[in-house]
Parts: sequence; C-alpha cells; structure tokens
Amino acid sequence: MIMVADAIRLALFPAMMAFAASSDFLTLTISNRVSLILVGGFVALAVIGGVSAADVLSHLAAGCVVLVAAFSLFARGIIGGGDAKLAAAAALWLGFDHLLPYLLYASLLGGALSVGLIWFRMAPLPDWLARHDWAQRLHGKDAGVPYGIALAAAALAVYPQTPWMAIAT
Repeated sequence: MIMVADAIRLALFPAMMAFAASSDFLTLTISNRVSLILVGGFVALAVIGGVSAADVLSHLAAGCVVLVAAFSLFARGIIGGGDAKLAAAAALWLGFDHLLPYLLYASLLGGALSVGLIWFRMAPLPDWLARHDWAQRLHGKDAGVPYGIALAAAALAVYPQTPWMAIAT
C-alpha cells in the first residue's frame, strides 16, 4: 500500500499538470477529468497516507478559497472555467502552506505568457505553423490565453517543496 501512495505522490500530480498544460496549449481547453483525477488522487493519497483530518480540512479550505476566487475571474471572462478548476485542484494539493508562492508564480508566468502571446499574435503566422490547427487557434486575435500552462508550471515549481515530495529527498 505504501508503494501505491508513493507512486501517486510522485507521479499523479506532475503528470496531470503536464497534461493540463499541453492540452490547454493545443486545444485551449482543459478537460474536467483532469481536475476530477487530481481531487480523487488527493483524497486517495490522504486516506492511504494517513493525513490528519485537520490537514485534509486545511487543504480543502485552500482549494475552496481558490475555487471561489478563480470562478469570480471566470465570471468576468478573465480566465476559462478549466483554468479555474485546475487552479483549485492544484491549491487542494498544495494547501495554504504553499498557496502564496503558487499564486505568485502563476501570476508572473501568466503575465509572461500573455505578453508572449501578444507578440506571437502580432506577427504573421509562418506557413510551416499555419498548417497546424493548434497554431491557428493560438494565433487567433480573439483567442483566449492558455493560462493552464502558467498554472501548471507554477504548480510544478512549488510541488517539490511540499510534504508530498518528502519521500523523493
């Protein structure tokens, strides 16, 4: 059972974050399944790993706080619904102890991503890229920002400092 917990701890969160980032980059969408898998993985790991009820509640509270804040941004059209759910699922795993660095990194990386996309969209799309649907979608002036990339990168930057990764050190 411990090896299952170790596998979940080491692989699930990073894999789902990488999948969310690549999915958002290629399709400008993040499947609800990603967030559901992250929530289910957190619950499984908490049960298998014997996480205290107080810690579980604290992590749940962090996820709920981010969910409310992110959905207010979604309601204003600032971020997508998939981004809001992904941010909340990441906050669930990271908890309040790592929430501020996560949000700071996500903001900085999201700003850099937005500036990069503005530059990309101002330039003509090269022919070799124009043949790809994902590139045309990303280049569209009215397309959104695949903020899942910034959210995932921020989560992966913070994750090694969490107790979930204590077994890897």
